Amino acid sequence: MDDRPALVTGAGGLIGSSLVRTAPAFAPSWKVLGLTRDDVNLADSRAIRQVFCDRQPQLVIHCAALSKPQVCQQDPDLARKINVEATAVLAELAADIPFIFFSSDLVFDGRMGNYDESAPVNPLSFYAETKVTAERLVLANPKHVVLRVALNGGISPTGDRGFNEEIRRAWQAGRTLTLFTDEFRSPLPAVITARAVWELAAKYRSGLYHLGGAERLSRWQIGQLLAARWPKLNPKLQPASRRDYQGPPRPQDVSLNCAKLQQILSFPLPGLTAWLAANPNEPF
Repeated sequence: MDDRPALVTGAGGLIGSSLVRTAPAFAPSWKVLGLTRDDVNLADSRAIRQVFCDRQPQLVIHCAALSKPQVCQQDPDLARKINVEATAVLAELAADIPFIFFSSDLVFDGRMGNYDESAPVNPLSFYAETKVTAERLVLANPKHVVLRVALNGGISPTGDRGFNEEIRRAWQAGRTLTLFTDEFRSPLPAVITARAVWELAAKYRSGLYHLGGAERLSRWQIGQLLAARWPKLNPKLQPASRRDYQGPPRPQDVSLNCAKLQQILSFPLPGLTAWLAANPNEPF
């Protein structure tokens, strides 16, 4: 059946907008309804219920979150409402349909790296704590999916959601970036995340999955890759070590093992280096 309604929250963000934008290519059988903050206030459970009632989706992909750790730390009540309570409401409303919830690689403390789905979580920030709580709520329904997603890059509607956008803005302003050589992620372009999510939705298998790039990279290595891509920005960066860092706790290595999800996908999840080389003209 064509034109089945699929609800995508967080459509004004990096991944949500990519899901909406790529749906005609990757999910033509779905009629995608993207929700932004202007469409619904996720801190208002009545508003969520009304939207769900009006749209009657047959799939929910819940990307929306208060995702800046510092903002969550400063306003824990709002973070709890959006990241936990809104997720609980949506999961309840979607009890009998496919529901895909976006979590984060930051649920881990970073002491090991190469985390698979069996690894114990140990969040170091309040943001990550809200994601762990929400994961448990979602997985209480055996029909639902939790997707822990790595650091994503790409082009967002506001121009400031992807890691690459933050780096580009800094260089456009003439700033020198100081990047850790000993903090690691599994970065992935949002367009690849979108493709993987639409495939997972099509082949729907419930449970917990990790989704990241095939390459473990330090912040410093990521910066070097982008500096090589944007020489006209006169990029300036200098290496640093976490040993000299004085701020709030940060996980050292939250690289993800994505073998479980890879078995479902029809294409190999790329590393960032290979993807950038293969897509020199792709907006990023």
